[in-house]
Amino acid sequence: MKPKDLLELLVLAAIWGASFLFMRLSVHAFGPLAMATLRVAGASIFLMPILWHRQGLQVLRQEWRPLAVVGLLNSALPFALFAYAAMSITAGMSSILNATTPLWGALVAWVWLSQALSASRIVGMVLAFSGVVFLAWDHASFKPGGSGWAIVACLGAALCYGIAGNYSRKHLNRASPLSVATGSQVAAALMLGIPAGINWPDTPPPALAWFCVAMLAILCSGVAYLLYFRLIQRVGASNAMAVTFLIPVFAHLWGFMFLAESLDLHALIGCLVVLAGTALAVGLVTPRLLFRTAS
Repeated sequence: MKPKDLLELLVLAAIWGASFLFMRLSVHAFGPLAMATLRVAGASIFLMPILWHRQGLQVLRQEWRPLAVVGLLNSALPFALFAYAAMSITAGMSSILNATTPLWGALVAWVWLSQALSASRIVGMVLAFSGVVFLAWDHASFKPGGSGWAIVACLGAALCYGIAGNYSRKHLNRASPLSVATGSQVAAALMLGIPAGINWPDTPPPALAWFCVAMLAILCSGVAYLLYFRLIQRVGASNAMAVTFLIPVFAHLWGFMFLAESLDLHALIGCLVVLAGTALAVGLVTPRLLFRTAS
């Protein structure tokens, strides 16, 4: 990977890590549904002119059915679920659970597409799920005010991402990444519009909340998509996927700097177990590589 590509990977991780901060700062003012709707609507407004300039709007008409499915699974549901989780758990915790996305993708590919799993990948899955259980053990409570459902919501969102990735590979492999990104955001905005209108906040949100939602839409969705798809073209999907493992680092950094969130030893151990297991499960590292590094 060239230094320029590595720099873009770090910038992308910093942006997506900041998304958990922006959600924490705005979700209580807007509510999960309204915030998720504004995010995808703003991203659509940002991406549509770019797609029009590249003469790709016809893809939205031709592939509207699979784009709607991806919009539901890759934006509408996960954005709303992460927004719900942001009301009760830290940005760092959400980002760690989000890092299980490649794990869910590998599991879905095994169940749905019959992709074989090696023994090392199965061990990685078990290790990653053990890390999630370890993380949630002292935090998950399903009593009123507890964070149990928030943790379930994050894992559900990561599962949605895993399903959407495999669905896109199967049904939208001929569409350009920009077309898929734009079409899915537009579809998600249409799906969330009515529920968000029904649940629109009674009290006008403050300026800070509007700023955070704007950053979620333009920076964390629009700009981030462009960076991510450019990285896929330059360094390949597997290398670009490494951004998933860098996001928790920046999410914890922004949470510490702006929300006074702390990372205790329990969370640090759980984070390392989840990331190591997921990296092993998706094939980013192998036992041979680990032993070679250790020696």
